Amino acid sequence: MANTKSAIKRVNVSSKKKLLNTSKRSALRKLIRTALASIENNSPDKNDVILKTIKAIDQASTDGIIHKNKAARDKSKLAKQLN
Repeated sequence: MANTKSAIKRVNVSSKKKLLNTSKRSALRKLIRTALASIENNSPDKNDVILKTIKAIDQASTDGIIHKNKAARDKSKLAKQLN
């Protein structure tokens, strides 16, 4: 366990960030599943859903939630399914 005051603070901060990042990553996965389902079901608003999903993927990549290569893979997968 951490002994110094600053080490204790770092443990607290990192655990809070971990919870937040896990939540954001989970929401992103759900958004991707929803987008793929809308493509599969050929829903009329699939283009809007895809654009929202791509924006969320870019944001997650920028925030460091996911790696930039994973973001590129996910966007490519969505575009391939759409076409």
